[in-house]
Amino acid sequence: MATETAVDVVMPQMGVSVSEGTITKWLKQEGEQIEADEPLLEISTDKVDTEVPSPASGTVTQILVQEGETVAVGTKLGQIGGAAAETSAPAAPEPEPEAPAEPEAAAAQEPEPEPAPATPAAAPASDNGKAFVSPVVARIASEHGVDPNQVTGTGKGGRVTKKDILAFVESGGAQAAPAQPAAPGEAAAPPPPPRPAAAPVAPGETRPGETVEPVTAMRRGVAEHMRRSLDTSAHVTSAIEVDFSKIVAARETLKKDFQANYGVNPTYLAFVAKASVEILRDYPYINGELRGDSIVTRNFVNLGIAVETQEGKGLIVPVIRNAETLNLLGVAKAIADLADRARNKKLVPDDVQGGTFTITNPGGYGTFHGTPVINQPQSAILGTYALVKRPWVITDENGNDAIAIKPIMNITLTYDHRLVDGAYAGRFLRDLRELLENWEGDGD
Repeated sequence: MATETAVDVVMPQMGVSVSEGTITKWLKQEGEQIEADEPLLEISTDKVDTEVPSPASGTVTQILVQEGETVAVGTKLGQIGGAAAETSAPAAPEPEPEAPAEPEAAAAQEPEPEPAPATPAAAPASDNGKAFVSPVVARIASEHGVDPNQVTGTGKGGRVTKKDILAFVESGGAQAAPAQPAAPGEAAAPPPPPRPAAAPVAPGETRPGETVEPVTAMRRGVAEHMRRSLDTSAHVTSAIEVDFSKIVAARETLKKDFQANYGVNPTYLAFVAKASVEILRDYPYINGELRGDSIVTRNFVNLGIAVETQEGKGLIVPVIRNAETLNLLGVAKAIADLADRARNKKLVPDDVQGGTFTITNPGGYGTFHGTPVINQPQSAILGTYALVKRPWVITDENGNDAIAIKPIMNITLTYDHRLVDGAYAGRFLRDLRELLENWEGDGD
């Protein structure tokens, strides 16, 4: 039943580290009916794209934040039910009484005073006099050496938003060095003449055949994360070839049962994920983290699976928590569930946090090799590639070599050489190959 009471739609808290979100699309417009829990709008953060359900049934009476705008958590976005707030035009000021006419000579002798220069509105300040900024803005400012007080905020009350700080950094803004006080007894040196302002760089003109689209919050987050990873870790990639003959046979045996009884397809990725989790027990540094001057290892595996979203315009890494407790069926079901929710914008930020090791699977599109970028702050990422039938040298029990056709997959491990050495990574890949080539599991 539609509610007659006004219910506010606010920007939800999408995780402890998410302080703002961008409206990407309103799925309902003012005047349209909506049911409780029906998708109302889509939002994007630096971690996920997701749908926001309606908090009540009724009519959409107000949309206060338009598509493309970024606002803080808790900001009112719109309203369901009730009456739309009327924005009355300001009352026209009453006409002032006409002043008595004065001689023209007196007017000529007393010129009108010049208007005082306008004082810029003060940005919102905290108790210590500094402008309040969200944790995301503070982190970006710190990474680029920018004082947030130098940035003109376009948010509510002059607040500096993530969009403002990124625009400032991209325009070449930098933190001004503090002035050094003059020594006692010395006259202060006159300030240097101001540098001429650089002419603004005009954006490139769109040429015939080109299409321009804004960078989404997710794409910007991916770009920042990848660049920061390359700046942080010493990336090295090792590769190994694996004969998947026994995996192919095991998959054919399990496929009918998994699909008929559980609705799950046992993909090759599920086999590799299960085997990787098993081998990680013996290689804690690959499942670990270099945290300052300490090496952090774990007795659990939170397995991240890279998923493409938005037809190539987004990338997200949802996490299977405590993957070491799952059998092959459990891993296959978890991968299918996360991929489905990622593509249908049903993930929340908690689904993409806490990963300790990541697998990416570009081989589904036919690629046979790659060098993935490590998902910070992890120390390694595994890449799985296309399964290809190739001529392969085999040795019989008598030591004679022969050529056979085998299903071969290239698997890569990109690792942080600050923590993981090449020999250590090589032994991990060797043991992973050994487990896959001698697979004896039946789904347990």
